[in-house]
Amino acid sequence: MNWTALTSTEEIRKIQEISHQQPVVIFKHSTRCSISGMAKSRLEREEAPEQVLFYYLDLIRYREVSNEIAATFRVEHESPQLLLIRNGECVYNDSHNGISMSELEHALAS
Repeated sequence: MNWTALTSTEEIRKIQEISHQQPVVIFKHSTRCSISGMAKSRLEREEAPEQVLFYYLDLIRYREVSNEIAATFRVEHESPQLLLIRNGECVYNDSHNGISMSELEHALAS
């Protein structure tokens, strides 16, 4: 799994633009939460779809970015949280134990 660090609100606009060419996933991770750690580990153990760009947000360090993601994509903030962005919009999101590569692949196929 190759993560691209998400560290600024400006990158959210870039993600929206990229998502018109390829799907983008944002994984919001709390470094203080064991459930978040398990979800991240579960994702990293699975083979990631090649056509997807994966972003990782440490929401403890970059809370303002997390807040901007919630506002931009009109999703309620959760931690951990996985969002699938296509054509500039969030088309799928899940949190906690619902986060899995198989669920993401199902959403990608939809």
